[in-house]
Amino acid sequence: MRLLKRGMFLLLLKLTIALGSLWILSLLTRSNPGWNPSSVLWNSWLEYTDSDDSPEKVCNCSAILQGEREALEQAKLLTITKDFHKSVHVPDEHYVNATEDCSAFKLRRKYLTSPLSQEEEDFPLAYSMVVHHKVQSFERLLRAIYAPQNIYCVHVDKKAKSSVLFAIWAITDCFPNIFLVSQPVDVVYAAWSRVQADLNCLADLYNSSTQWKYVINLCGQDFPLKTNLEIVRTLRSLRGGNSLQSEEIPAGNLLRVKNAFEVIDGTNQDTGKGNEPPPINITIMSGSAYFVVSRGFIRSVLEDRRVPALREWLKHTYIPDELFWATIQRMPGVHGSTRPHRIYDMSDVNAIARLVKWQVFEGSQDSPDARYPECHGSHVRGVCIYGAGDLQWMLKQHHLFANKFDIDTDPVPVYCLEKYLRKRALSGI
Repeated sequence: MRLLKRGMFLLLLKLTIALGSLWILSLLTRSNPGWNPSSVLWNSWLEYTDSDDSPEKVCNCSAILQGEREALEQAKLLTITKDFHKSVHVPDEHYVNATEDCSAFKLRRKYLTSPLSQEEEDFPLAYSMVVHHKVQSFERLLRAIYAPQNIYCVHVDKKAKSSVLFAIWAITDCFPNIFLVSQPVDVVYAAWSRVQADLNCLADLYNSSTQWKYVINLCGQDFPLKTNLEIVRTLRSLRGGNSLQSEEIPAGNLLRVKNAFEVIDGTNQDTGKGNEPPPINITIMSGSAYFVVSRGFIRSVLEDRRVPALREWLKHTYIPDELFWATIQRMPGVHGSTRPHRIYDMSDVNAIARLVKWQVFEGSQDSPDARYPECHGSHVRGVCIYGAGDLQWMLKQHHLFANKFDIDTDPVPVYCLEKYLRKRALSGI
């Protein structure tokens, strides 16, 4: 009986608070007829707050983004705390259970269910996402870039663990504008299959009913630096052009194309034989696996008669994903392409596709040869895994996305970016 009375009391208390809030909203609406109270309530509810009970809330993200030393030191300490990492980790099976009720999952995770502006609704984007593990990282990336007017293709590596595949399928199945690629492949590092994974998603996206304007490709360790509105405005300013690294092949990488490579025992290996010359007089350029390109560019990739010959030739090179997109960008007649002359070369620093800190190019502020400041996290295969100390610098750059983040190593940068971007998105910045 006591429990029943307590439940009735709590219900009446909630109703009183709700009615009081509505009364305040009605007064505000009368004083400002152009103001939309439902929009304010909805946006307020969608903001990420400490009440969401994220383990990372012990960090002071505002102070971290300002570069305050004490906050950065606290964040650094958390990266070596086992209990903290244990509290942050979410197993793959969680997502299968959590998405049994899709509506509850989307509400709890605060996914956007309507466009935040007419400008964004009128400029839908497409995403190709290639992943093979770390479901938690994938879901947090997806939530950060999700908008209902956009469309998303997800490629899960054929050799990924079944728990990964089931969890990602469960997540994507909750959204009408997210789908798994129709033809998944077994991705081999530094081999053609990495390009093929994106190509298969791009074909599915191009043939979808959504008339998206631009496509961006991502991997599971990327994260945005801009809101969807900021991305839309940046892409509009390209006026149909593309933004991706495309420049002369560095002398140290020439063996990647001069020698013939084949996939042997699951790795892309040098056969010791010379490769054939490039087909149909194409100038091979060097670049990145990452791109920001128009719908017209993808039409050229899928329909231009020169591309199949280039594809076949690149299957015998090393890391062809750093050659394929960069080369097509300099082919005459491709939508948004630029001439192959060196004056049109674009570095990864100037392209907006991805911000990557290569360890070999890091250095102090006083170093004239350093492209980037020193990494505040760790390094894997010569690439910086960002730490909290990198955030202030990152957010000053013009790139749309950054790579690499690793929640297992340091979840704080992703957490602070999540809060920062959602607050800006809801304020219309």
